[in-house]
Amino acid sequence: MLEKFDLYEDILGEKVDLEKLETWDKKVVWHPFTQMAEYEKYKPLIIVKGEGNYLIDINGKKYLDGVCSVWCNVHGHNVKELNEALYDQANKIAHSTLLGATNIPAILLARALLKIAPKNLKHVFYSDDGSTAMEVALKMAYQYHKMKGENNRYLFVKLSGAYHGDTIGSVSLGGVDLFHSLYKDLLFETIKVPPPFPENVFGDRKEAYERSLEEIEKVFEKYADKIVAFVMEPLVQIAAGVITHPKGYLKKVRKLCDKYNILLILDEVATGFGKTGKYFACELENVKPDIMAISKGLTAGYMPLAATLCTEEIYRAFYGGDYASGKTFFHGHTYTGNPLGCRVALENLRLFRKKGYPYTLKEKIEKIEKRLKEELLDLKHVGDVRGIGFIWGIELVKDKKRKIPYTWKEDVGRRVSRKIIEKGVFTRPLGPILVFMPPLSITLDEIDFMVKVYKEAILEVLGC
Repeated sequence: MLEKFDLYEDILGEKVDLEKLETWDKKVVWHPFTQMAEYEKYKPLIIVKGEGNYLIDINGKKYLDGVCSVWCNVHGHNVKELNEALYDQANKIAHSTLLGATNIPAILLARALLKIAPKNLKHVFYSDDGSTAMEVALKMAYQYHKMKGENNRYLFVKLSGAYHGDTIGSVSLGGVDLFHSLYKDLLFETIKVPPPFPENVFGDRKEAYERSLEEIEKVFEKYADKIVAFVMEPLVQIAAGVITHPKGYLKKVRKLCDKYNILLILDEVATGFGKTGKYFACELENVKPDIMAISKGLTAGYMPLAATLCTEEIYRAFYGGDYASGKTFFHGHTYTGNPLGCRVALENLRLFRKKGYPYTLKEKIEKIEKRLKEELLDLKHVGDVRGIGFIWGIELVKDKKRKIPYTWKEDVGRRVSRKIIEKGVFTRPLGPILVFMPPLSITLDEIDFMVKVYKEAILEVLGC
């Protein structure tokens, strides 16, 4: 066992050991997106340490971090430079409010982010995570129109299968029915349009692409003066099952927004910070959003921190007069601009420059795509291998020949993922889609190892 419990025993006033930890985890910790009755059937995986690209459990077993700790780890774990930055800032001040005051890391990080963001974005509003970054975005866009006197705008347009977080506003912008349908009575009105990807892995992709753009324009034509913004994840909808968008789709959406004078909000929470081979996914199509939300890779997985970036025009709509003018953006969070988070984010960006990211990632990106498609695409129960950069999904199907997919309820993704974890790679599926999303720091040999483990697990659980 890696951990000593003396300190914790003093705090709790009772003995702590591995057996008790496992019992307490199941009894008192409510895990996110987890059916606890199912969770309790298995031994909990208790992570106590990280080294490089590996997670280490309480028994000392190592697992390659195959989903970069839910899509946010960039440089691996226990990184000396990030540790030192955090420690250095903690020795100065851990937190102070951004309401009526400021701090050096928050100022410098905002400046640094605007240097790498699309050039039309000029202002940074901090929050805590991806959900809150999207809450800021939707309220900012809504109030912007109010400040312009456009009081009839109240609708947001979104893609089916969208995922923008789990707070009520971000759930309203989401479109994953499995996650969101239960809360429909709490949500505000939105318009859902089909994504540029067929409902079924065996569907016609060209038809889905054309239909999506046609439906977006129909909605824009009908409701243009009522729409606040079009909201989307650029290039790939990850939580929907790693749904990749055809080349040029994002650029065409931007043109439609311009044509009908509609704001474009891009959710770069999961796609940002190198995972597509660029700092931000929208760069691949040279698209500039009006508002952009970022988080996850912002602090390399170290601290909860998010930011919402906007254009000068949007910022100026809130500017001028005094409080009586009603132009203030009345939004904020306790930990907005937290110095610890901002300081480690600055060090993260310094490491990007030092390593040449994202420009030096090409070899890894090419190898991931090549190895995944070579080894997995021809397997009997793999219907599709799709992705971009470091973001990949392997869709498992019941019968490839007869074009029969697995459903979420059949739990095939978790069965295969449990086998992958047994073999030393930590992952978490999206229904029948296996997620392959390692940190940017993964080595070429570790890519080979990951692909080998995924293949073995699929064959062992589902057969050849």
